[in-house]
Amino acid sequence: MKVLIIGGGGREHAIAVSMKKSRRVDTLYCVPGNAGIAQVAQCEPSIGVMEFDKIVAYAREKKVDLVFVAPDDPLAGGLTDVLEAEGFRVFGPKKNAAILEGSKAFSKDLMKKYKIPTAAYEVFHDPESALCWLETAAMPVVLKADGLALGKGVLICNTLEEAKAGVKEIMQDKHFGEAGNVLVAEEFLTGREVSVLAFVDGKTVKPMTSAQDHKRAGDGDKGPNTGGMGCFSPSPFYTEEIDTYCREHIYQPTVDAMAAEGREFKGVIFFGLMLTSDGPKVLEYNARFGDPETQVVLCRMKNDIMDVVDACIDGTLDRIDLQFEDSAAVCVVLASEGYPVSYQKGYEITGLNRFEGREDYYCFHAGSKLDSQGRVVTNGGRVLGITAKGSTLKEARAKAYEATEWVNFDHKYMRHDIGKAIEEV
Repeated sequence: MKVLIIGGGGREHAIAVSMKKSRRVDTLYCVPGNAGIAQVAQCEPSIGVMEFDKIVAYAREKKVDLVFVAPDDPLAGGLTDVLEAEGFRVFGPKKNAAILEGSKAFSKDLMKKYKIPTAAYEVFHDPESALCWLETAAMPVVLKADGLALGKGVLICNTLEEAKAGVKEIMQDKHFGEAGNVLVAEEFLTGREVSVLAFVDGKTVKPMTSAQDHKRAGDGDKGPNTGGMGCFSPSPFYTEEIDTYCREHIYQPTVDAMAAEGREFKGVIFFGLMLTSDGPKVLEYNARFGDPETQVVLCRMKNDIMDVVDACIDGTLDRIDLQFEDSAAVCVVLASEGYPVSYQKGYEITGLNRFEGREDYYCFHAGSKLDSQGRVVTNGGRVLGITAKGSTLKEARAKAYEATEWVNFDHKYMRHDIGKAIEEV
């Protein structure tokens, strides 16, 4: 069969690699893709993920059997609805279900209504009321832009002054654009963060193996929030007891709540969790595979990804025995120095051939492209996701950092403590 993947980051590269392994996939296409995805799929870099008419025309031209919509923006914008209306088979939630990620206010209200454990919160539609509320609020407080902000629209404010500046940044200066028209202020939770991706077919939910992302730009979790600087899987803090609790009180209730609201969810839900002293609580939902969590999760999945995708679309996920290797994986992001604030592009990437023919090592491209001379060059803040598997997290971490030295480009930057805490467990 022919499959078209929408997106052009590390997540999509990891999905493409899994698709390429499927016994049922003959041809892969990707819009817009990147230099790494181009090694396993036919890419069309001239089409953007929000150019729905062009995507429909391309899918029709290539006679694709399935479209896999991976990024948040086209999902929230309704690309699945558009493609289905044109007769295409699509993996990814419809617009009315993707609101689970598209509006933090919606998701918080949903959790409150259906008693899904999460942090206490308030929603504000104007900066004046937010500033007034802050005067008596307990610190620290978490401020979130309601809409999509590339994983960066979250501010942790330790003092009233920081919180006031945060309201100005989000709602008045519109640092995150229209995403900041509405503000969600949340109680600050403490504990271990864990991410769990789950396949969903509208009624059944099948959680994947756990993972943990590192959002801050600098070592020691310092610096601004990014889209993710690295990840490891599984989390040693996500025990069987916690998994049982989450399945009963978080995962299934979320799927049931969406169905009850007339927003049947089919695709992948990303559950961002905080393991607090009062039990697991939901920090956030995403309506798709996470990035870089996908890189450390899919490489350990035993199932043929197309079997699972079909089951999600057809409502037969209860028949799938979802299995993962008894191994570990670590991803270290190689970024452009200055990310996420300001950085340069266009530097040649060397050493990529070192990954050819190696088992347990992966180089997932996030921000790369081929230049006019056919060279692979940097084309984003997060450039590569260097990923390795091992029998233990410690071994996987050592192998991933070993592999970060194989590739180079000017102004290469990375964190040196991805998964470091796991060695102390």
